[in-house]
Formats: sequence, structure tokens, C-alpha cells
Amino acid sequence: MIHVGNADVDAPKERGWLLGYFLPTEDPRHSPDVEIKWGRHPAGDRRARWVHGEHRTALLILISGNFHMEFPERTVVLATPGDYVLWGAGDDHSWFAEEESLVMTVRWPSVPGFAVPLEP
Repeated sequence: MIHVGNADVDAPKERGWLLGYFLPTEDPRHSPDVEIKWGRHPAGDRRARWVHGEHRTALLILISGNFHMEFPERTVVLATPGDYVLWGAGDDHSWFAEEESLVMTVRWPSVPGFAVPLEP
């Protein structure tokens, strides 16, 4: 099976997520194993609330911009394309885009988690 798309077109439909359990089972991008996000963040964009009690592992890679991953004990600043941060179970976190940023996140396994509800 081959599926072709464009991350800038497809990602906004699922808050940036291109692959994961949350896509319909008939969609070739449905996966219980891994999630992939193409995240475009305008300058000043901040996660609406902290993630507490994370039980997955994640890897975030900076493609462009200046992006901060915030953890209770430190903030990791990703400023050079290719900078990345890896975190796992129990690592509470949030994020902040200091300038317009493009990041790719890979998270596993793909299970219901910590989506911030959309505002009405």
C-alpha cells in the first residue's frame, strides 16, 4: 500500500498529527504503534496546558525556528535545525514557540492521551 500526501495540507485536519490511532481504521495513516506530527507554530504559540502523567515516549525535532520544550526541572531550547529532545513516561512537559517554528514529533505507542479540548 502506498499513500501520498502533503504534511502542510493534511496535518491541520488533525491538529498537526499525520499518523496515529485517532485516524479512522480504514485510513492508511491509522496506527496503534506510532504517532507523527507536523507542527507549524506561529511566534508566541504556547501549549494551552501542561501534560501531566505522560505514559508515552516522544521525540521532537526542530526543522526551523526557535522552539522551547519545557519540563519541570529545565527548559530545552531548540534553535538549530536538527536539534531534538527525547522524553518518556512520567516527564511532564509543555512547549512554547519563541519565533515561527516548524517541528516534527514522533510519539509511541499511539494511544488516547492528552489532547487539549478545542475551544467552543
